[in-house]
Amino acid sequence: NYPLNLAGSKLGPALMTGNSVVMKAPSAGAVTGLVGIGACFDMAGCPKGLVNVVTGRGSEIGDYITQHPLVNAVTFTGGSTGLHVAKGVSMIPIQMELGGKDPCIVTKDANMKAAASAIVKGAFSYSGQRCTAVKVLMIVEDKDEVSSVLMPMVMEGVKKLKVGSQYEDNDITPVIDKKSAALIEGLVTDATGKGAKMLLPEDGSFKREGNLLWPTILTGITSEMKLMYEEQFGPVLPITSVPTIEAAIELANGSPMGLQASVFTQDIDQAMMISDQLHAGTVQINGAPARGP
Repeated sequence: NYPLNLAGSKLGPALMTGNSVVMKAPSAGAVTGLVGIGACFDMAGCPKGLVNVVTGRGSEIGDYITQHPLVNAVTFTGGSTGLHVAKGVSMIPIQMELGGKDPCIVTKDANMKAAASAIVKGAFSYSGQRCTAVKVLMIVEDKDEVSSVLMPMVMEGVKKLKVGSQYEDNDITPVIDKKSAALIEGLVTDATGKGAKMLLPEDGSFKREGNLLWPTILTGITSEMKLMYEEQFGPVLPITSVPTIEAAIELANGSPMGLQASVFTQDIDQAMMISDQLHAGTVQINGAPARGP
């Protein structure tokens, strides 16, 4: 999830405003922190003690770092752990970029070709391992008048994605570790066990080899399924159809997370109305969720 990019976006402002920094690299991205940040600053002649990179489990050293009396501000990127961090830091500034279910709402008047392209990119780039990935698609329709047009284009785009090693020219590569792969598979199994239909893989079976997961598309997702509100962080696109825009907004706001959302419509007034009612930090109009505007 961009360990170098995200660290850089935090280090720059901190150093420019005259601060020293202690960076706790993510456990699964320790090499990036030590080499991509720590070693590079050292080789550039950075004064000792100005940029400090530490590694270790957040559960073991996180509280010590964030609650240390010499710490004057905390910035944290992660999931629900941010709630624990926020409660422990006391009266100092904090900045949080936490998890997102990032719903994508497609209305009846949307440009379906543009929406399909953005959905494929938004759900499957970086193998879905992005906090701003499209993690649930909500199609507003009475029957199947939207999905019958939209879904063939989405399916066609996903089928073109190449699956394989990260050392080769592939679109879908292994997720970060076996724990993540198992979590994703568990969410899919929960959904299919409760009635969701698997469109991809076409044989209806979840396909996994170690940490490598094949693109998976599921329809018929309901609020009783974990995939509706839990972050999958992998190449899985859950889809649900809702009868009204109001129902889509209510479903989207049922998530405990609110990082981003996206809306596809050609009606600017409708776009603004939906955006105003969504509980999300950023709402992209006619584009996939992304870190920038």
